[in-house]
Amino acid sequence: MALVPVNFEYWTGLRQPFLVNARLTGSWDAQGRRSDQWAEAPMTAFTAEDGCPAFRATIRLDDSQIGQGFRWGVSIDTLQSPDVWGIPTEVNDTASVERYRTFVFQQAGQTERYYLTLCRRLGADKLFVNRRRTPAIRFAVWAPNARNVELVRGETAGGYIYNDERGVTASIPMQHGEDGIWSTSLADARELARFAPFDHTPYMFRITKDDGSVAYRTDLYSRCQIGSGGVNPEVDSSWSGRRQDLDGSKSCSVVVDPEQVTALFNEGVWPETQWLSEAEFWQDEFDPNRPVPTRFEDLVIYELHVDGLGLDRGAADGTLEDAMRLLDYLVDLGVNAIGLMPMSEFQDWTGWGYSTSHYMAVEYSGGGRDQFKHFVRQCHRRGIAVILDVVYNHYTFDSERAEWAYDSNTPENNIYYWYEGRGSDYPHPDGGYIDNGSSGWAPRFWEEKVRKMFTSSAAALVSEFHFDGFRVDLTTALHRDAVVHADGRPANNACIFGQKFLREWTRTLRLLKPNVFLIAEDHSGWAAVTQPPDQGGLGFDATWFADFYHHLIGDAQNDPSRARLLKMAGYGDNRPLSMARFAGALAQSDHSKVIYHESHDEAGNSHYEEGGQQVYSARTIMVAINDAPLVGDNRRYAEARVHFSAGMTLLGPGTPMFFMGEEVGASRPYRYADFINARENYHALRQGAGANLFRFYQDLIRLRLTQPALRSTNIDIIYTHDANRMLAFRRWEGSTELLVVASLNNAAFSGGYSISNSRIVDGRWREIFSSDASIYGGSGLTNSGSIASAGGIFTVAVPANSVLVFQRQG
Repeated sequence: MALVPVNFEYWTGLRQPFLVNARLTGSWDAQGRRSDQWAEAPMTAFTAEDGCPAFRATIRLDDSQIGQGFRWGVSIDTLQSPDVWGIPTEVNDTASVERYRTFVFQQAGQTERYYLTLCRRLGADKLFVNRRRTPAIRFAVWAPNARNVELVRGETAGGYIYNDERGVTASIPMQHGEDGIWSTSLADARELARFAPFDHTPYMFRITKDDGSVAYRTDLYSRCQIGSGGVNPEVDSSWSGRRQDLDGSKSCSVVVDPEQVTALFNEGVWPETQWLSEAEFWQDEFDPNRPVPTRFEDLVIYELHVDGLGLDRGAADGTLEDAMRLLDYLVDLGVNAIGLMPMSEFQDWTGWGYSTSHYMAVEYSGGGRDQFKHFVRQCHRRGIAVILDVVYNHYTFDSERAEWAYDSNTPENNIYYWYEGRGSDYPHPDGGYIDNGSSGWAPRFWEEKVRKMFTSSAAALVSEFHFDGFRVDLTTALHRDAVVHADGRPANNACIFGQKFLREWTRTLRLLKPNVFLIAEDHSGWAAVTQPPDQGGLGFDATWFADFYHHLIGDAQNDPSRARLLKMAGYGDNRPLSMARFAGALAQSDHSKVIYHESHDEAGNSHYEEGGQQVYSARTIMVAINDAPLVGDNRRYAEARVHFSAGMTLLGPGTPMFFMGEEVGASRPYRYADFINARENYHALRQGAGANLFRFYQDLIRLRLTQPALRSTNIDIIYTHDANRMLAFRRWEGSTELLVVASLNNAAFSGGYSISNSRIVDGRWREIFSSDASIYGGSGLTNSGSIASAGGIFTVAVPANSVLVFQRQG
């Protein structure tokens, strides 16, 4: 019997030192034999060959244990929390949520390695070997079914490689290694010894699939896809030959140095010539006088679609340059968080971005990765957090050259797509794919490499782009809605692995940035979505609360169970409104909810059938008057009802959000298919017809951010009256108490309206906000001086279609 060494390594794949003080633990005892009582050993920090922080340790196992299986893991300290389990990856077992790694003890000196992310294991990455100061380059790709893989290089001017090999300038062999990963070797190509000559050069992988067919595939870990247009030369022979016109989701991947950032936002040339190191670029990221919010309850989120900007300069579509120009406008408005619609590389810039092809690349049509970093830095300098939409429920609709049939044409071997059974089980080969309520087939979440692609891309966005948070699109598709395409039967395992993925994703991001904002677009009502993973939850901070929207606005569906307040008020008559029903939704928004009166989904893209006609949703100001012309008294009524709707969002207990343009009364329906024609000039509206509304939003946002009671989750509905269209609720924090009185009545209660509830304490109150103030275009009906409440009765003048806020004195 002898003790022999076994090596363990924990690679982060991220340049920032998020993690420290790692400790190895495993199912062996001090004598090196299997044990249910795990032993622990310190790990030594080192820089791995990918240039990133890593940790390693060597333990000695008894050679009598050769052939035995062991489990192991790593505990680490984050910059905020000590002693955190550093393995977010769950075992690939539907019946287990445990997180550990396994290995079979085979021989002395074997090395077991865990990759927290694959950011620098797959793709085109720097390689530091033989103590050289200048890095080499390594290309690596996951293609477990491939017979052979080669790296092929393209020419910079065109940036496209045809399926018949036109555009290939050179090829380099790749070697098949562990876990189905193919990588280049310095021994096979001397030119790989230097990273620099490869910088900003196009490449693809030439893959010989398992059936012998050959396909050209992009690098799904690329940080840049060449092209900012929509042309696919394979089907469009009229291509100009210019890289700018290419659809980036199908063009060549491009080598970029993630440790360099362009010195200028737009140098006007590509590749750029003026660069800064990461440290230089980010050194003045924050202004201490304008801190970026770190608590979820402090956020006021402005949902922004970059491509929907640009009208103020007459551009064909919006870019990050337009978003940069909007920042001072947003500072004046007072929001402190931007919720960006997707910006990762996606098919066709004229869409909304929910068809992602490359999760680590930034869509070049909007400006590309370096401009994105400039944008985030400018947001942070202004105290604005940046939250990005990400899409994991399906891939791009046309994913040839991306995820589709990457290394095999056999459906069950389609490595990025979930497939039940074998192709021969179904009359049609697509029968085994999984539908999940989204617009594409479901990802193959049982593959750890697929889950890691998504978690790694988000980790890179936190590390390299300094994002503050993410909103995950349609999480219900991942954890609840999977069915087999052929017959609609439940695909329960797909749901279980979707849940595994979401837990791994949230855990990974919490390791790197414990206060990262994580939002789920989830309509399941499942409480576990916002519970910590260690308590059986998925780990999100909050979900989008669509019920709040449907009760408050209600133009997106013809559902009689919804209050649909604004839709009903928009008819202009005096019918009773379901104020009590809405109040129930308002009260339910007090825990882990993002509430909104308009989002991109509802700003014109939803519809229902009524009387044989398709009725489409609209912008809030148009719902408020049932799409009547926005002139004269119509506008006055519309803006007053908008005050009510925005007030419910910004004064409620949920985290408030609204879609861009709401603050100036944007009125054109913002539909997916033709949004480019619905763009509006927010700068001009602010100075013109939307000036009063902008001022209203400014003051209401300022009130929320300066009143802790409005940022608390405390709410008590004390009064509703459906016929009078009245609502009142309390908000408080500590010794501060506020009373919100809101009306959708078309006539003012100028002589006073009495609200009765035993929970209204005796005291004196002062009006601190009125949406009917003349500066907002209102009638100027206010409550001046000190107002007494006694015996649970509070009487005040209430303007038509208004929201008032009172603060208790003393």
